[in-house]
Amino acid sequence: MSIKAQTFNNKPKAIILRTAGTNCDYETRYALEKAGADVDLVHVNQLVKDKGLLSSYHIFVLPGGFTYGDDIAAGKVLANQLRHHLLDELTRFVDDGKLVIGICNGFQVLIKMGLLPGINGTQPSSTNEYRQEFTLTYNDSNKFEDRWVYLKSFSDKSVFIDKDCLLYVPIAHAEGKFVAGNGGELEALGKSGQIIFKYVDKDGNIANYPWNPNGSLDNIAGVCDSTGRVIGMMPHPERYIEPTQHPRWTREGLKAEGDGIAIFRNAVNYISEIL
Repeated sequence: MSIKAQTFNNKPKAIILRTAGTNCDYETRYALEKAGADVDLVHVNQLVKDKGLLSSYHIFVLPGGFTYGDDIAAGKVLANQLRHHLLDELTRFVDDGKLVIGICNGFQVLIKMGLLPGINGTQPSSTNEYRQEFTLTYNDSNKFEDRWVYLKSFSDKSVFIDKDCLLYVPIAHAEGKFVAGNGGELEALGKSGQIIFKYVDKDGNIANYPWNPNGSLDNIAGVCDSTGRVIGMMPHPERYIEPTQHPRWTREGLKAEGDGIAIFRNAVNYISEIL
């Protein structure tokens, strides 16, 4: 079934996954609706029960939070649940040309279930051997980091963002350090253009803590898959949609809009052009 055949009003439909511990779903819904999408909040149990439900949407969102209390490791329980019950549906969703975004805990889930980063076009399936080549682990500061950071995009591979843009958005996590194995995976990720966001200072330069709040290798804050249609990022774009959400707007003045809206608008516009 084509993307066009699944819509009746030519308006992109987004699904935001909810489960125990999700806490950024309403902010994310606001961002997507402001960008022009129809949005539903759906519990993971409903998707598992009705596996055909996902096909009626165009954008799948894993929002932030602390799913299942981050037991074992951040996002690990939900990652296992999706991998064992919905991986084939999610893989088909991406193969159909649709979009997936994981934010903070959602990024952790996508990495740990194997849907990201999919180097060299490889995607996991229920029948192949699972190999997690990257993870997100405890911050080098050994504490929960709750601050605003600067992000710079270093690739135009993802449909969610333009290259060389500089964003100012908040982070809130304890396990956001992006690390890789020792088999050249990080180098391959860079060569394929899948490193989308890096932490930088206010001038757009690579810098250490606190600019890089968690000690991520190569300052990585977000990556995409080989198609550019699946993206994961630790910072929260949905928390800076309105200009008054900027922490210093009363001193520095209001921008026309928050930096985070660009990511959601790009996603909605991409789908809109296909419908």
